[in-house]
Amino acid sequence: MSDPISIRERPRTATHMTTPESVQSLIDQLHEQAETDRPSEETPDVGIVMGSDSDLPTMAGGKGKRPGAYAALAEELGFEEQTDYTDAPEARFTFETFVVSAHRTPELMYAYAETAEDRGLDVIIAGAGGKSADLPNMTASIAYPLPVIGVPVQEKSVDSVIGMPQGAPITAVDAGKSFNAALTAAQILSRQHPELRERLVEYHCDLQQDVGEVSRDLHELGTPGFKDKQWEE
Repeated sequence: MSDPISIRERPRTATHMTTPESVQSLIDQLHEQAETDRPSEETPDVGIVMGSDSDLPTMAGGKGKRPGAYAALAEELGFEEQTDYTDAPEARFTFETFVVSAHRTPELMYAYAETAEDRGLDVIIAGAGGKSADLPNMTASIAYPLPVIGVPVQEKSVDSVIGMPQGAPITAVDAGKSFNAALTAAQILSRQHPELRERLVEYHCDLQQDVGEVSRDLHELGTPGFKDKQWEE
């Protein structure tokens, strides 16, 4: 069986729609980065992709949404967002963010997944909405064996994201919970990075501490007093 043809090497037929310059420049950029030999400390550890910028409130948080992957990585675990591949932030652990539509820009999706491992990524978080939320599945298939964590942006996206056949694995979280996807990505990385494991343990201890304080207040103040305290805060 012959090797798969790279997206940049595939012949175009006369009827094939021309790739817009903005998309082609991103595809070329990804392939150029994949051909460089940069230390893993200088490349993004986690890639976050989504099908549309309308998914950003779910993937990043804000605008009335629960905290997202951005909040988990940047605010809870000390990651920094890397916006320039050739100029890494000072933080040891970093992530990058792209809009990559499986339906509108399939060639860009293919290029991102195809080059992810060579660009230094260790795990991808992929979010998509709608009934045909194909971005996580396709990304997982193309990027294999790189682990991909799927985020259904809406409830109606769940079946599409988790419906992978046997032999085509994907990890997925519940609808809208990109925060958990980011924690899972950090858990994967922590197996090789004890420093990150310590951050995860510290985060979990803080959660436990919060529960303990709430439980004690509820018990000692009683339900009416506890409710009054919540209203005051």
